[in-house]
Amino acid sequence: MEKKDVRDVNITGKRVLMRVDFNVPLDEKLNITDDTRIRAAMPTIKYILEKDAKLVLMSHLGRPKAKPADEFRLTPVAKRLSELLKKQVPKLDDCIGPEVEKRVAEMKAGDVILLENVRFHPGEEENDEAFSKKLASLGEVFVNDAFGSCHRAHASVEGVTKYLPSVAGFLVEKEITYFEKVLKNPEKPFSLILGGAKVSDKIGVIKNMLKLADFLFIGGAMAYTFLKSRHIGVGASRVEEKKLKLAAKIFEDAAKEKTSIILPEDHIVADRIAEDANIQYIDDISIPEDMIGLDIGPKTVAKFKSILKDSKTIVWNGPLGFFELPPFSKGTAEIARFITTLDATTVIGGGDTAAAITQLGLEDKMSHISTGGGASLEYLEGKILPGIAALNDKKNSHRSVYA
Repeated sequence: MEKKDVRDVNITGKRVLMRVDFNVPLDEKLNITDDTRIRAAMPTIKYILEKDAKLVLMSHLGRPKAKPADEFRLTPVAKRLSELLKKQVPKLDDCIGPEVEKRVAEMKAGDVILLENVRFHPGEEENDEAFSKKLASLGEVFVNDAFGSCHRAHASVEGVTKYLPSVAGFLVEKEITYFEKVLKNPEKPFSLILGGAKVSDKIGVIKNMLKLADFLFIGGAMAYTFLKSRHIGVGASRVEEKKLKLAAKIFEDAAKEKTSIILPEDHIVADRIAEDANIQYIDDISIPEDMIGLDIGPKTVAKFKSILKDSKTIVWNGPLGFFELPPFSKGTAEIARFITTLDATTVIGGGDTAAAITQLGLEDKMSHISTGGGASLEYLEGKILPGIAALNDKKNSHRSVYA
């Protein structure tokens, strides 16, 4: 069922409690190295402020062990947010308690406050009822715009929805729209590109998507497990030995669903994972014993392109080579650039794939780049994300109370 978004509730002059995903990367001096997640929430933040609401933002940062830690404080985030909004955004010293309640009570229309890292409290990850209630008491309406956390049944994501009218922000709404489209009504032909390190990370996605996809392209380190399951030599490449039988079964399941699996046919290899390694091109499906497969070769790139060119829907999760090192990034870069030229809906999973697309400067040429790595994988697996399930439905009988 369709979920309500922030336009479906009256927020004018109200206190809006908004969950954002400001889990940004920091360097050793605690400077933000990539503010993409902050900028992704700006359309919803600006919309709420235009309605003269009082905005209380909450987020996590990193993995503090349920207690305060200076390296996980949201101070750098408040600084960057103030710059983007061109107004001062105070960051409080906690996310609950009398001082927080006092500061929130003093807010005026158009004010923004950022609470301290919600994961400093054990009640966050435990989805504790008392902690959820304290957070919920800070707002009159809850807006979830933290797609990257929607697969977590945490207090600031799912717990607070029990006590407040709860709707999606524009970012979460966009994520839902694209993932629902590819899962329920994808335009055909539908191509699924999977890469990354492990087969085990993508098993759920493969099982759920085989019934939808016409083509499954496999690259990255996980390709070597699939190749080995076909008794093809992969040298010293990374292989999940315990997943070989599963990989063999995936070929059987794909055949039943009439889904074509396309594997690498040539490789860029090296004797070790380093830029100054002995790097070679292998014009063959087999990899020599002492070499490690680290990227797809030009024949594979050409084959991928020849099949992808007719696709109307493309979902991509996981780089096709060891993208972090330039000698092994060409396959990912070539396929990324190619799919931007197609008349197709292109949905990029979060995490490393999103980082690769951003690094290539292609983010504006994709239909949608997900902001959640784990959340996008679980969505593609067909799992129910607690943070989304908890939001109010459009046909909710209580609509008149919230509107």
